[in-house]
Amino acid sequence: MINFDTLEKGQVIGTHTVTVNRADLVRYAGASGDFNPIHWNERFAKEVELPSVIAHGMFTMGSVIDLVSTWVGNPAAVIDYQTRFTKPVVVEDPEGTNPSDFEGTTIEVEGKIGALDAEARTARVDLAVSANGAKVLLKCQAVVQL
Repeated sequence: MINFDTLEKGQVIGTHTVTVNRADLVRYAGASGDFNPIHWNERFAKEVELPSVIAHGMFTMGSVIDLVSTWVGNPAAVIDYQTRFTKPVVVEDPEGTNPSDFEGTTIEVEGKIGALDAEARTARVDLAVSANGAKVLLKCQAVVQL
């Protein structure tokens, strides 16, 4: 359990790596009902001037918040979560046919305490999110009730 009184602004709460491959995107499309071909059809994605197939924004956002909910130990403690999408997470086609060729793209996440509200006993966690060396989410913040 997190002790609010021991938290400090700037404190790192942890890091997390999310790996996403094209099979994950197909599964997410089925679960979410978002079958936009930019998430599974490379030819179509390139026709609309994307570099390749891209991950669903909500897939990315949902994967990223896992760091915070795991840290706090209770997903219901996350009372606000927001971000701005800055760049797509490009998921390239695997080059081989072996299962190890399907590793996919990695999304790197680091969480830091951005602000503390002693009266409300909340912590704002600022998340730095990048994929392929580029920031893909900006102003990614979650507020946690402690």
